[in-house]
Amino acid sequence: MTNNRHSKPTTLGYFIKRLTGSGYRVEKLFGGYTLTDPRAWTIVIDPGCASILCTCYINRDDIGDNYFEFYDGGQFLPPNMKIKTQSVEVLIDNLVKYGINNKNPVPKYYNSRSNDRSNSRNSNTDSANNTKSE
Repeated sequence: MTNNRHSKPTTLGYFIKRLTGSGYRVEKLFGGYTLTDPRAWTIVIDPGCASILCTCYINRDDIGDNYFEFYDGGQFLPPNMKIKTQSVEVLIDNLVKYGINNKNPVPKYYNSRSNDRSNSRNSNTDSANNTKSE
């Protein structure tokens, strides 16, 4: 028997694990909302491509009133799409329905972005003088 406390879609770690297990790239954006704020956490799904913000709300209007809000600025999803469910599969089905199917190629800058910055800082070329130092 599984422990239900850790296998709820409102649990950040479980949610990310299920999405990444389904092939989605996910980045944690924020999870430090105050106790009086109904937002529990916010992540980015498919960063660099669809870049969908997903915010989990817990006890929004009433106790037990939990839902997920998806926002992408109207690119792929309806504005402020809200889904009330206890199933990650329902959320993934909705992403696929709107074309967010984790089939997008990883943007070139996504993995190498930090490497490019560090390489440009450590370059031996002095950009002000266009000279190469030894």
